[in-house]
Amino acid sequence: MGSPSVAPQKIEQPPPETWAPARQAAMALVRPIERFLSIQAASGIILMVAAVVAMVWANSPWKESYHHLWHTPIVLGAGDMVFRQTLHFWINDGLMVIFFFVVGLEIRREMHQGELSELKRAALPVAAAIGGMVVPAGLYLAFNFGTPTQRGWGVPMATDIAFAVGILTLLGPRVPAALRVLLLALAIIDDIGAILVIAIFYSSGVQFVGLGIAAAAVAGTYAMQRIGLRHTAFYLVPGFAVWVGMLTAGIHPTIAGVIMGLITPVRSWFGQEGFISEAGDALKEFERRSDKKEDAHSLMHPLDRIELARREAVAPVVRLEVALHPWVAYGIMPIFALANAGVTLDSVDLKSAGAMATALGITIGLAVGKPLGIVALSMLAVKLGISALPRGVNMRGLLVVGTVGGIGFTMALFIAQLAFVDPAALGIAKVAVLAGSLLAGVAGVALGLLLLPKAAGPEAAQSVHEAERSTEL
Repeated sequence: MGSPSVAPQKIEQPPPETWAPARQAAMALVRPIERFLSIQAASGIILMVAAVVAMVWANSPWKESYHHLWHTPIVLGAGDMVFRQTLHFWINDGLMVIFFFVVGLEIRREMHQGELSELKRAALPVAAAIGGMVVPAGLYLAFNFGTPTQRGWGVPMATDIAFAVGILTLLGPRVPAALRVLLLALAIIDDIGAILVIAIFYSSGVQFVGLGIAAAAVAGTYAMQRIGLRHTAFYLVPGFAVWVGMLTAGIHPTIAGVIMGLITPVRSWFGQEGFISEAGDALKEFERRSDKKEDAHSLMHPLDRIELARREAVAPVVRLEVALHPWVAYGIMPIFALANAGVTLDSVDLKSAGAMATALGITIGLAVGKPLGIVALSMLAVKLGISALPRGVNMRGLLVVGTVGGIGFTMALFIAQLAFVDPAALGIAKVAVLAGSLLAGVAGVALGLLLLPKAAGPEAAQSVHEAERSTEL
């Protein structure tokens, strides 16, 4: 044991060289923020605030500054090798790579040990997601087929997990655990569909040189995994190379994030028992060195052992998802919303060619097509015996899930950026996404209050942590 003459430092005490009044003031400011962020719907609320700010700013007397900000050029490189793009590009094609990386991690984890790991468990959310993608796209094409605006059929296909789970949270104990899990699984499969749509239909002509760069980087990543390199920092270079390859190939570079997420290891090195053993040995070593009053530098070895054991106690796919989720939910997604949700309404002309068809196709696709497709194909799968409704889920609950699934927002706005080159058409599409998502959200709350019982049983309380951990993006 350590020397008895030195009193141990209490963890309640502030760090050394801290000025108490300043720390108290900082903690008084931070604690309300921490309490707000602990609310399951917090990310959805922040996302909504960012969208409102964007709309107000884009329609204020300072609207020119809104548009000029996102077109600010940013140059990377040195000498003759420079890469010049706008701030809007670096948000949509740069920061959003991290968003898609987390989506890829979620899909990888679910395929390994979650709702997508068994065909029987995945059958219902797969059927629901397919219906929720096909029907909205079909409704959009019903309004726009054969016109220049038909390219926007992918916009109403997507579901925004953060908003959708936030709506279910507002309904409280009315929502059983199985209903939350169904929504999360559906949204993840929906993301897979959106990713495929972006990669196949919203990418320019493929350049095989770029594909070669990306393939070589993926092969390098696998080689590094086989060697046993486990630290995240080692994979930043191949990840960047995949991004460059996709950009060069003409495929949207955010797909690079999905690819890197899907090839992230799903098994831990030490595991829980290994962590306990290694950390225990390291603590004993730390204690021995402390008793001998060795130089502080010698204490770094046992501390490094503890850090390695901590990092490898869980699989990289879980560790990275947990580490990046707050940055995506409270940073990247709101920034994306701020940069993309702003539409100057006086520039939106619904009388222009194809404008009304675009608006109706997206709005009806989200607010009507999503719930119709989700419920119809789910019930068809149940009747055919392909799947069964989970315990605690009935037709009423399925209708609520289908309705909140119509909240597209983040992914819908993202696809709209790719589908519409004309600024006027893009503005109409953005307004339609916001309108359709708003209608779906309001209808989801109303139906939940009307159709779901006031208490969904004890299992509802157990679902909160699971939903918080799995919430998106």
